[in-house]
Amino acid sequence: MGLLSDPVRRRALARLVLRLNAPLWALPVAWLERTMRSVGLEVYTQSFSRKLPFPDETHERYMVSGTNVYGILRAPRAASTESLVLTVPCGSDSTNSQAVGLLLALAAHFRGQIYWAKDIIFLVTEHDLLGTEAWLEAYHDVNVTGMQSSPLQGRAGAIQAAVALELSSDVVTSLDVAVEGLNGQLPNLDLLNLFQTFCQKGGLLCTLQGKLQPQDWTSLDGPLQGLQTLLLMVLRQASGRPHGSHGLFLRYRVEALTLRGINSFRQYKYDLVAVGKALEGMFRKLNHLLERLHQSFFLYLLPALSRFVSIGLYMPAAGFLLLVLGLKALELWMQLHEAEVGLEEPGGAPGPSVPLPPSQGVGLASLVAPLLISQAMGLALYVLPVLGQHVATQYFPVAEAEAVVLTLLAIYAAGLALPHNTHRVVSTQAPDRGWMALKLVALIYLALQLGCIALTNFSLGFLLATTMVPAAALAKPHGPRTLYAALLVLTSPAATLLGSLFLWRELQEAPLSLAEGWQLFLAALAQGVLEHHTYGALLFPLLSLGLYPCWLLFWNVLFWK
Repeated sequence: MGLLSDPVRRRALARLVLRLNAPLWALPVAWLERTMRSVGLEVYTQSFSRKLPFPDETHERYMVSGTNVYGILRAPRAASTESLVLTVPCGSDSTNSQAVGLLLALAAHFRGQIYWAKDIIFLVTEHDLLGTEAWLEAYHDVNVTGMQSSPLQGRAGAIQAAVALELSSDVVTSLDVAVEGLNGQLPNLDLLNLFQTFCQKGGLLCTLQGKLQPQDWTSLDGPLQGLQTLLLMVLRQASGRPHGSHGLFLRYRVEALTLRGINSFRQYKYDLVAVGKALEGMFRKLNHLLERLHQSFFLYLLPALSRFVSIGLYMPAAGFLLLVLGLKALELWMQLHEAEVGLEEPGGAPGPSVPLPPSQGVGLASLVAPLLISQAMGLALYVLPVLGQHVATQYFPVAEAEAVVLTLLAIYAAGLALPHNTHRVVSTQAPDRGWMALKLVALIYLALQLGCIALTNFSLGFLLATTMVPAAALAKPHGPRTLYAALLVLTSPAATLLGSLFLWRELQEAPLSLAEGWQLFLAALAQGVLEHHTYGALLFPLLSLGLYPCWLLFWNVLFWK
């Protein structure tokens, strides 16, 4: 008698298999279409599918397929040349169903008004950011991530602004705003000011990074709380992740925010009517735009919703760190020049100087091997984890996501153990010129990378400069080599990521143990690779193809023979 011989067990197993193969929650597409049509919208659907490079264990998905539903409210007083978007992302569960209900209620209310000068798109996406990316690519007729989706049957005008809504309950105690987008992009500051204005007008409690706004800036508690909020924003922006559906709109020059309703134990309680009034006020103000938001800042840091730090105040900090690299490179160049002059005129004897052979020059030939090996290690770190995941799962008892992470760590550690010291063609009269020339190249390479990163994502550039610049300036094959090696390891890109995770949870007042921090670190590695291949996040290629090879050059300088 086997397991399937019993009909009761057979039916139970069939139900179990059916439950495992079917999603626990699916978007009610037909119901949404009927409801949107009943309020007078033009309703369209879009199907999409995406095969991830490896299984996403965080969201438990690999072969993703879904349907987006959107309705268009045509402007009665203007042609369809401009539009606004209200979007609700839905995941694998129904935690955002309250936001869908509020979206439908706002659509019915907006339909009865006659003052709209812009089309309004009410968008409900499936599978969170994947559905949003599929809709945006189809709307703008591009394909930058390899998403397979059906073309859109209905379009409105050029999107001027967008608001993403996430509600976990029909009662909220505060509205938290997320501004960090893909690769550290930020919306125009005027959109954030508009949100804060209507929250204050409606009496809504608004938060930033989940933190209440400081009330008293004259005491010590106010600036400390503002510093905590600012550090949280720096860490979230440096990650390069889109912290909400709005983050993908920013790629297409659409100013967007994500509003999250928080239901905590605070004494302030608001229903969805108050949230709806704030959203209606924002859309009415955006409806009056004559041109895109461009007057205010796009580059800023926020210690609070009512205060900001502009680029003119924080950019000099990164500039001074890069100045250290420039001065150190200038010092090395002068030392190399003095050493070359000393070789050309030994003992100061008069007479014509004899030209040195190539092996007696600056030592550029000795730099080829470490430069090529370091860049090859970076290329292997970028390519091999995803390509070799299936081979790893065949020979080791690991899943695909675990194979990707373990391959990353193995290649990263192998870069430290490889014999980069293949340079043997150095001057016997000036043996220090080889490592000095290599460090000069590495300093210039690092300064160029950090400068470019700081211009696009200041938080990431400043965080990397704060950790890497001191160790890079001190690295040399003389002196306390063990101390320099420990400093280099502690300021490597991987160690910076691990330390940032601990700092982030500490600022959130949810500290981690060492084991929990390590597990979060492994999950962050997998998510970083996955988001690069899925959404085009640039943190992973920047670290693997740029900063990691550059860091290996300083490691090579430290162990120069």
